[in-house]
Amino acid sequence: QVQLVESGGGLVQAGDSLRLSCAASGRTVNYAMGWFRQAPGKDREIVATMDGTGGRTYYADSVRGRFTSSRDNNKNMAFLQMNTLKPEDTAVYYCAAGLVYTSRPTEYHYWGQGTQVTVSS
Repeated sequence: QVQLVESGGGLVQAGDSLRLSCAASGRTVNYAMGWFRQAPGKDREIVATMDGTGGRTYYADSVRGRFTSSRDNNKNMAFLQMNTLKPEDTAVYYCAAGLVYTSRPTEYHYWGQGTQVTVSS
């Protein structure tokens, strides 16, 4: 069983940066760690994911080049560095853990409670 807690969200202006953190209660070295987001009225969508070692990463086209995911397996933590934020990045951001390295949210077994990111123009 893995419990995930996100932190680091907030209200920022367009062009600013934020760093989200995801703390896991158990060892996550065998899990892919994904970041997803959900805006009001929209489906949950992939932002980024990485495999158990962090050696493979995937980014949605909308964030590639602006966001960077990373993980520290010694501390059972994952991070999402978000630069050059845009108003369309406004959403609740979730971290998730799963046994398969995939962009499909249905493959992730454990989810955090989410953290709100709001980007004003």
